[in-house]
Amino acid sequence: MDTSGKTFLCISNYFKGNAFLISLKKQGNRVFLVTSENLKEHPWAFEYIDEVFYMPGQDLDWDLNLLLQGVGGLMKENKIDAIVALDDYDVEKATFLRENLRISGMGQTTGRYFRDKLAMRIKAQDAGINVPAFSPLFNDEDINQYADHIPAPWVLKPRSEASAHGIIKVHNKEELWKHIHELGDNRLYYLVEQFKPGDVYHADGLMLDGKNIFLTVSKYLATPMEISQGGGIFRSANLEYGSADEKAIKKVNKDIMKAFGLKSGATHTEFIKCHEDGEIYFLETSSRVGGAHLAEMVEAATSINLWTEWAKIEDSLARGKEYKLPKSVKQYAGIVLTLSKFQNPDLSSFDDPEVYFKVPLEYHAGLIVRSKNRDKVLALLDDYADRLTRDFSTSAAAPEVKKFH
Repeated sequence: MDTSGKTFLCISNYFKGNAFLISLKKQGNRVFLVTSENLKEHPWAFEYIDEVFYMPGQDLDWDLNLLLQGVGGLMKENKIDAIVALDDYDVEKATFLRENLRISGMGQTTGRYFRDKLAMRIKAQDAGINVPAFSPLFNDEDINQYADHIPAPWVLKPRSEASAHGIIKVHNKEELWKHIHELGDNRLYYLVEQFKPGDVYHADGLMLDGKNIFLTVSKYLATPMEISQGGGIFRSANLEYGSADEKAIKKVNKDIMKAFGLKSGATHTEFIKCHEDGEIYFLETSSRVGGAHLAEMVEAATSINLWTEWAKIEDSLARGKEYKLPKSVKQYAGIVLTLSKFQNPDLSSFDDPEVYFKVPLEYHAGLIVRSKNRDKVLALLDDYADRLTRDFSTSAAAPEVKKFH
């Protein structure tokens, strides 16, 4: 076992992951961060970062060859032991660097299962896991066969966007072809999938050596797609412990991770329980901590900070030492979040003792509540959603997807 500190290169082209960086540094490691130039002024945990490197543009604007050359230059005097992608959109960057620099960790083939929705569906289907009926948009005859045999409505989904960004709902074959023609050559980057009305769940967990060592299952009370398509209040709460839905989703999640080959790290996976047949269907997964402050919600319910423990897992792998998950608790927590018409909304009137966390983002109003009683959590989320809608909430059009991974 190597007890000396290791050198980590962390990549995040969005402002997130401070808790990860802090935890990694506290383990006695050297921490480098590569982020976007336009995030220079954000409050990164600079005192826990040895050096920050900035790339021009954001995400798809990054020149991967320039990134590779920059990291190659850094490696002349620094032995990099591990590369970590902190955001969905950084997975390709990290796998690209690992493959080129022969650094251990997830490679590009496995990485596609956690970024490319088409690769996810094919892999899940091959493993016997329920997925909504889908088709790539490569071949006209295949699309016609799909539209003639799979009942509408359908959704057109970008293969590599995060959450519900860029999804188009269509109701008939004529409308489907209209959108496909509008996509032009970009149709390659989309798939079509049957829309299954149902309840959407997310499973947030930690993996170590191919095993789920921690997993919390929660239910979106307003789904990401509903928020993306129509605006409104985002809400989620963890499920009753030991419930049939929790057990079913934990089993499918285990099957997903085994099929996709993820060894270690954080995971955020989404499922739908179809109203028509009551079956659980896999929607998508990612090898990162869930966004929208779901990590704080999980911590409120369980005492487990996903960012901190993920960093400790990465540290243990790099050093070849044992990792032990802290003892968790079983409480209930939920989040309510909306865009705010105020830059820094005053949430002081939300003063119930169950309030655990107030979202600090500008132009956002959000709270996390926790209690030993799940009904109390749900009641507070309903009440707070009404109050936020009345006094704070606003909406903004989702940006059009113009570039593709």
